[in-house]
Amino acid sequence: MRFVIVTGMSGGGKRTALKMLEDIGFYCVDNLPVPLLEKFFELIVTPNSEISKLALGLDVRADQNFKEAEDILRKMKDNGYSYELLFMEASDAVLIKRYKESRRIHPLAMTADTSAVLQKDEGISHQPVNAGSLEDGIKKERKILKNVKKNADYIFDTSNLLTRELKEELDKIFVRNEEYNNLMVRIISFGFKYGIPADADMVFDVRFLPNPFYIDELKHLTGNDKPVQDYVMSYPEAGEFLDKLCNMISFLLPNYVKEGKHQLVIGIGCTGGKHRSVTLANELYRRMRDERKYGLTIAHRDQYEKNF
Repeated sequence: MRFVIVTGMSGGGKRTALKMLEDIGFYCVDNLPVPLLEKFFELIVTPNSEISKLALGLDVRADQNFKEAEDILRKMKDNGYSYELLFMEASDAVLIKRYKESRRIHPLAMTADTSAVLQKDEGISHQPVNAGSLEDGIKKERKILKNVKKNADYIFDTSNLLTRELKEELDKIFVRNEEYNNLMVRIISFGFKYGIPADADMVFDVRFLPNPFYIDELKHLTGNDKPVQDYVMSYPEAGEFLDKLCNMISFLLPNYVKEGKHQLVIGIGCTGGKHRSVTLANELYRRMRDERKYGLTIAHRDQYEKNF
């Protein structure tokens, strides 16, 4: 049996991941009380069981001790039960945005907010509700899950991950059984005139190449169009730049994984973000696509801005 435990930050995409696992044949159970975890697995894993793939969602909750879950999982592994741990992650800013959009209360912020409201309603105290409790809840949750994340088999940072991209990565691991090294590489083209992407880890300026904007027949096209691609790549400097960039990235990626980095954003910028940067970002994506052990996505931030 293939047994996957899906956990991670609240708002990081655990339920979405469980739905996707269900679509590829996993029997999924979400939010099982921690004390029932070991007993549940014993009942499911039997010689005559028809279930060959099982996924279990495990959440941090204000009313249960997550340390107990860690102890049970450790005990299960000691007793010969094998499982894979899938950890769903996102940045604090993205988690806050998601919670505000959904108007839900963070499970670890709920106790502080609720107790303050009840005290006020019952006349016990006029203490105001803690306005920073969402941030506090996220901070507390990260601390609780620190060891779980450290021991996870797969870590997905969904801060910039589209739903279809998450599905592709899960299919890669659980359908095609390909190697995955817990690093999601995101390539993004952009225009310097609109600012550098705030989440970029590495930024490369390709304005050293001639600008197709000044060629009438290319001006209104983008780097997704073959005439622009042919023009940009006709310069030897473009290919040489990509060769050197790929060599450097190939050196860096395993070292980033070794240091525990889970997301790398590579920015490729030109003046307007339509021609040179899009062309070279596409070509970099094509060259890196064979590195299947790393997650890889691409986005073109400014290619449709109407600045001409």
